[in-house]
Amino acid sequence: MKAVVCKDKQLSVTELPEPVLEEGQTLVKVLRCGICGSDLHVRQHCDHWGALAARSGYRQLTSSSQPVVFGHEFSGEVLEHGPKTTGKLKAGARVAVVPVIRRGADIDLIGLSARSPGAYAERIAVQESMMVPVPNGLKPETAALTEPMAVGWHAVRKSEIKKGEVAVVIGCGPVGLAVICMLAARGVRTIVASDFSPARRSLAKACGAHVVIDPAQESPYASWRQYGFIADVPGLLELSVGTREKLGKLPLPWWQVWRIAEAAGLQPKRPVIFECVGVPGVLQQVIDGAPEMARIVVVGVCMQPDTIEPSIAINKEVELRFVLGYSPLEFRDTLHMLAEGKVRCEGLVTGEVGLAGVGAAFDALRDPNRHAKILVDPASAAAQPA
Repeated sequence: MKAVVCKDKQLSVTELPEPVLEEGQTLVKVLRCGICGSDLHVRQHCDHWGALAARSGYRQLTSSSQPVVFGHEFSGEVLEHGPKTTGKLKAGARVAVVPVIRRGADIDLIGLSARSPGAYAERIAVQESMMVPVPNGLKPETAALTEPMAVGWHAVRKSEIKKGEVAVVIGCGPVGLAVICMLAARGVRTIVASDFSPARRSLAKACGAHVVIDPAQESPYASWRQYGFIADVPGLLELSVGTREKLGKLPLPWWQVWRIAEAAGLQPKRPVIFECVGVPGVLQQVIDGAPEMARIVVVGVCMQPDTIEPSIAINKEVELRFVLGYSPLEFRDTLHMLAEGKVRCEGLVTGEVGLAGVGAAFDALRDPNRHAKILVDPASAAAQPA
């Protein structure tokens, strides 16, 4: 079968042996596969990323000298089942797949491990238990977006944002756009998006952002008082002293009223800020710009050493949350939200290529004004994104 192999940073269409199914595995025909930003990064820096992954206990990430087939955002069609499978989904069933697979005692990340090829290929071996049937006749192009959308859904859920709170999304690449889509699906009523690219700001609007900001012209942090946030330490001190003075005028003991207010969940307004850039220096910029008691959810994966000033975050009592991936349940729920029309994400796909066009697609994705998400269709002959 044909697949796109990466070795020593070079991409080439290669004829590979058919996947051999181990226990619990199923053979799937790839219908569509999204090109993820992590694929672009691993192509150039996989040895560095592998070293970082090893420090977290995962040692199966590919190295630059190993041939690897990328592709972990995919939808497909069941072809046949291997040994010790249930066979519940019959041949011809359309599926989206959580991209992990058992290899003996290990669990590999499909498309990021040399021994577990990804979906830049005509066919792929997957773990049967990780397949989710595609409902409602959802198109394979949209079903392939389940994986990146699940990343956004996980980030939104972990943020614990309420519908009445203000969400600020810094960076409107595919990850930021997925977060915006899922904030809108959750019903958050004020979504502010910031990006330097006019094309990305337009996509952010289409995905559900209510306010879009060009940070070259306006700071996304300039209007905190407009939303009723406490902008700085003097404002927090005034809130503390002023509240005590006001409660002291009531007939009840002021501390009892304070405790009742806390028990009722009354607290100062604060935004939930999603950092979706993943570039050194951006997290500190967010901390500097954040109002008092903001919650910052770090979604963008920064692969380089970075520096923050904890004292600034402490002075503002900023809360930092780091998020990664999603659960199988979040993946399943995301697929169903897509199938039920609850997520507006069709505009994310800005091009498609065949296997022969993967190299050109990688090049095109360097320009944020040209493309956001490019899909690979192994049955297509397209050599340029279109």
